[in-house]
Amino acid sequence: MIRLDNDESRRCSQMLHGFCGSAACWLAPGVLRRLIELPSPPLSRHQLKRLEEHRYCSAGRSLLEPLMQRYWEWLVGRVPSWIAPNLITIIGLATNVFTTLVLIYYCPTATEQAPLWAYLLCAVGLFIYQSLDAIDGKQARRTNSSSPLGELFDHGCDSLSTVFVVLGTSIAVQMGTNPDWMFFCCFAGMFMFYCAHWQTYVSGTLRFGIIDVTEVQIFIIIMYLLAAVGGSAFWQSLIPILNIQMKMVPAICTFLGAIFSCTNYFRVIFTGGVGKNGSTTAGTSVLSPVLHIGSVIILAMMIYKKSAVQLFEKHPCLYILAFGFVSAKITNKLVVAHMTKSEMHLHDLAFLGPGLLFLDQYFNSFIDEYLVLWIALIISFFDLVRYCVSVCNQIACHLHIFVFKIKPCSLLSAPH
Repeated sequence: MIRLDNDESRRCSQMLHGFCGSAACWLAPGVLRRLIELPSPPLSRHQLKRLEEHRYCSAGRSLLEPLMQRYWEWLVGRVPSWIAPNLITIIGLATNVFTTLVLIYYCPTATEQAPLWAYLLCAVGLFIYQSLDAIDGKQARRTNSSSPLGELFDHGCDSLSTVFVVLGTSIAVQMGTNPDWMFFCCFAGMFMFYCAHWQTYVSGTLRFGIIDVTEVQIFIIIMYLLAAVGGSAFWQSLIPILNIQMKMVPAICTFLGAIFSCTNYFRVIFTGGVGKNGSTTAGTSVLSPVLHIGSVIILAMMIYKKSAVQLFEKHPCLYILAFGFVSAKITNKLVVAHMTKSEMHLHDLAFLGPGLLFLDQYFNSFIDEYLVLWIALIISFFDLVRYCVSVCNQIACHLHIFVFKIKPCSLLSAPH
């Protein structure tokens, strides 16, 4: 456990206020801090030291990126220089989460027809998220406030956003009528995002393909617009000759995209290790991260197929969110492991929620599965928030920066 002196403790408290910035922090800062922070710092001194040495490295450019760069450069020029990059990121994430929650409210089983404005709202929300997510790094360089925390914060928000994007997409095409396909599409999206950072953990470089996140997000925005214009009739209509519903087109695209992407990811994973004897950046086995995502998917599949009350079919949105928060937590831990060049341990409280669901089924569902699903959802979300807040707060303290504010010295040295 890392012991902090009085100055460091005071600085950590200031960082927490910078992180929360809510009325609750002012009403009961001590209580809130104990609730949303882990009892002991999640990172060791060695991890923090290696984090200081981390440098962001990426390769490749997607198809639409050159075109979108013009828009992103214009947009970041409209942002005041006093706005912190992480604040831009969190606003984009909050917008995307809120608009998707509206869709979940109207379509809890992903089979209902939502109001047309709800689909339009999701399209706008995703576009705002994509725009803000693309300029946070530019704002950091523009204000001379780039830091490892910014990179971690960006990837962390992306991991959570992925859960809501895949779920919102499934709702838009009413994939709940085909639960097997909905299960596959949602978990394939989370798995591919995890694999993107898995290969980064192995090779030390985040690689972008010709068809990458930007292209997929534009495609999903179009899907939202089609759902708004055509309604349920469009996605339920049959494609001539093929005799399949239109909703199966994005599902098949997901299947083909997963094969293509995973082929590239695993080529790097098996051959691109930069550690000793082809190991990861931390010197661990390149296959070690499979245990974490594999456990999530296997547990999710077993609980889905063995449920006596058709838990997934009746409550797909809650189910995806419960396991999605677990996926986001382990993805965050994978990013931290890469940036700190450290081992990723399997034991984690994130598996408590899925474990409760599994045990409940093992004992013939002596507690209502729907109730246990809600408990698992709350536990998974709370665990994700505590981990993210604790990591951000600890890194901010160590680097002597704020999470949602820019240090005055950075603003003074930033180019005008």
